[in-house]
Amino acid sequence: MYISSNGSTYHVKVIGEGVPIVLLHGFTGSMTTWNQTVDILKQQFQCVLIDIMGHGKTDSPDDFTRYQIEKVARDIIHILDILEIPSAHIVGYSMGGRLALATAIIYPTRVASLILESSSPGLKTNEERAARRKSDEQLATRIEQEGMVDFVDYWENISLFSTQKALSKDKQLEIRHQRLENNPVGLANSLRGMGTGAQPSYWDRLTKVKCPTLLLCGELDQKFCTIAEEMGLSMQNARVEKIVEAGHAIHVEQPYFFGKIIIEFVSDHFS
Repeated sequence: MYISSNGSTYHVKVIGEGVPIVLLHGFTGSMTTWNQTVDILKQQFQCVLIDIMGHGKTDSPDDFTRYQIEKVARDIIHILDILEIPSAHIVGYSMGGRLALATAIIYPTRVASLILESSSPGLKTNEERAARRKSDEQLATRIEQEGMVDFVDYWENISLFSTQKALSKDKQLEIRHQRLENNPVGLANSLRGMGTGAQPSYWDRLTKVKCPTLLLCGELDQKFCTIAEEMGLSMQNARVEKIVEAGHAIHVEQPYFFGKIIIEFVSDHFS
């Protein structure tokens, strides 16, 4: 289905029945990244899949300020309003995790729990954010000037995704195809408006997150395990879980285990 929010149209799917779980994908992804997860969750939960602004079949506005994380969080809440969902569990991967966290901070009564996969609250200092905005602008310009094939050739070979080389060739091709289906304008403006350098730092607001929170990281992704551990120290109701034999994209590399963890976490807190 398509849902209009603040002048932009979002692609949304609802699969299954029961307690609602919203799944928010990462940069260059789309809702299809969750297919294996949904196959596991749909027996017990209502899965709400959303193509985030600039990705998949959702609009890719020319104005990069439309992608600001607070504005997109407001869109997520509007979508829940249209679907008549007063409160949902939110799963977010990487960029989607940053969006999920922003939503929980700004709209705490609408988020029953958070499951953040390989994510962060942003960068701590103005200097770090400025440096990241500069590098993200360079990457955005590259996408616009060189096109999607050049960008995906580069992106799938960065060190963050090195563990995905162990996936089957068919799975690697599926991920590549998914990335190539995105709109270059959407990806470039997502970096400019919603990138880690563009968003506010939420480090000093982590103490305000009261809902049960699960911070997931792959043991082979040391950077994000370190971030998760530090986040866990600041949050009142959070625990960190490291997933063995997984890198950044746990839901892709260990899909069965990922789905099982979500079911156990939600069931333990809301049975």
